[in-house]
Amino acid sequence: MNYKIVHKTQYIYHEPISLCHNIARLTPRSTNRQECKKSTITIDPVPDVMNEFEDFFGNKVVYFAIQQEHKSLLVTVSSEIERLPAETLQGIETYGKKPWEEARMQLYQPRLDYIEARQYVPETPATSFEAYITSYTLQSFTPGRPIYEAVYNLMERIYKDFEFKPGFTTVATPISEVMAKRKGVCQDFAHVGIACIRSVGLPARYVSGYIETLPPPGVEKLVGVDASHAWFSVFIPNIGWLDFDPTNNVIPSEQHITIGWGRDYFDITPLKGVILSSGPHTLSVSVDVRRVGGK
Repeated sequence: MNYKIVHKTQYIYHEPISLCHNIARLTPRSTNRQECKKSTITIDPVPDVMNEFEDFFGNKVVYFAIQQEHKSLLVTVSSEIERLPAETLQGIETYGKKPWEEARMQLYQPRLDYIEARQYVPETPATSFEAYITSYTLQSFTPGRPIYEAVYNLMERIYKDFEFKPGFTTVATPISEVMAKRKGVCQDFAHVGIACIRSVGLPARYVSGYIETLPPPGVEKLVGVDASHAWFSVFIPNIGWLDFDPTNNVIPSEQHITIGWGRDYFDITPLKGVILSSGPHTLSVSVDVRRVGGK
C-alpha cells in the first residue's frame, strides 16, 4: 500500500514580524514497516537559512530561519510512503508470554539493544509517574502476568476510561490533570500509557505520525480531514518495539504512518520556533493522507 501525505501548517501574524527561527520534524522516517520514498518541504516565504540533519533519536529535522519582514508563514510537507508487509511477530507467542517482571529483569543484560531501550525508562516532565499512576498501572500489571497481555490490557483500559475531548487540553496540560479529568486527545493518552509503563520499570516511547481516516461507503473522501496522531511503543526483550494505540484501542496497522519518536511529545514536536514580535498569531493545520495504490 502506498500513501501520499500532505501536511500544511500556516501561521497568520496580526503584526508583521522581522525574524523567525523554526525546527520542523515532519519528514516520515523509514522503518521495518514503512519506507519513505520521497519527502519535500516547501516554505513560504522562502527561508534565508535552511539546514537538514538527524536528531539524537534518528528523526529527520529541518531547521530554517526567515530574516525578512513577513505577515504569514506556510510550511507544506509532501511525502510518499510505501507501507511494507507486516512482519509475523512469532516472538509474541514465546517472549510475549513471559511475566512482565522477568522481562524487566532481562533489560539489564549487557546487550546493545537493551542499553538503547533503557533510555526510555526514566520519567520526563510530560510523563511523570506519581503514586496514582503506578496504582492505575498495577491494575493491568498484576503479579506474573504476561507482558504483552498486560500492556494490551492497559491500552484497553485507557481507551475505556478516558474520553476523547479535543480542545480540553493543550501541550502544556500536566498528566495529573488528564488523569483527574479522564479527558484529552491522542497526545495525552500516549503520555498516560508511557508514564504507566515506565512506572513499573519498562521502556516506552512516544510515536508521532498520521492515521488515515476512511469515509463511509459511497461518500467521497474530503481533503485535509486526516489527522496528526500519536501512540506509544513498548520494548519487549527478544521481540523489540511494539506499538499500541490507546486512542483507538488497536495495534497500529497499515493506516498508521510513523513520522518519528522520542521520550515524549516535546522530543518530536512537529513544528516549533521563536519569532521576533509582540503581537498574537493564529495557527491552522491541515493533513491529507491519501492512498495511491500499491504494487
